Amino acid sequence: MKQTIDSHQHFWSYSPQQYPWIADGSPLQRDWLPGDLEKIQGPLGFGGSVAVQARQGLEESRWLLELADQHPLIRGVVGWVDLRSDRVEDQLVRFAAHPKFVGVRHVVQDEPDDRFLLGAEFVRGVRKLKEFGLRYDLLLFPKQLPAAVELVERFPDQLFVLDHCAKPMVARGIREPWVSELKRLGANRNVFCKVSGLVTEANWKEWSLDGLRPYLEAVLEAFGPERLMWGSDWPVCLYASSYERWWETLLEWTWGWRVEDRDAFFGGTAAAFYGLK
Repeated sequence: MKQTIDSHQHFWSYSPQQYPWIADGSPLQRDWLPGDLEKIQGPLGFGGSVAVQARQGLEESRWLLELADQHPLIRGVVGWVDLRSDRVEDQLVRFAAHPKFVGVRHVVQDEPDDRFLLGAEFVRGVRKLKEFGLRYDLLLFPKQLPAAVELVERFPDQLFVLDHCAKPMVARGIREPWVSELKRLGANRNVFCKVSGLVTEANWKEWSLDGLRPYLEAVLEAFGPERLMWGSDWPVCLYASSYERWWETLLEWTWGWRVEDRDAFFGGTAAAFYGLK
């Protein structure tokens, strides 16, 4: 297998004020920094990762880029800018000048309006991304997929990637309307999908590849192997799985794939999608 790249992971210096979504007593309630990830990736022979924002503020983007300057294994940063701001272009000019700033994300899953993505100000901000060569990460729940379909159809020349397969209700065994909406989204060739985050939507103590397989196969059918990329969602994955176990699970799932498709899934597609140097 060619050089492996983790398309989706996070860093933070923990404080309850900055990360209120981290539950008391969870394994996430501590600092998780590049040195921690390097200890895991090194023995596995990884070629780096894409660090994705975990806070919604310009400081998050600045901090992640500082880490990227210090740690070569951070190959790219998906940060945050205020896409609804009338100053969004100034923010994009500032961050896009950094060669490792490759994309933007907003935590849409936490927005109470299921059609938040289609708000006039947000759409205006998304329209600016292509001129700066930036991608957009879609962080959604299944109920927000219809709005995502409308958004990506409006911008056929903008590249999007769906994070965590839109977080289907694996633990409850619910597949519809997630499967149908996923197919609608995947019908747009400008949309890719990160195969990440599924273990934290499953039963944390009892998940298995066989239990995840119906969801994995639905994603494969919707996007094809050429638009899928592996991501760990580390350290969030630690709620349910070690980094190594999730990687090994997807190695097993892709065992029968063509060599070129498997190489792309574990690194090539992420590198090409984000334009990693």
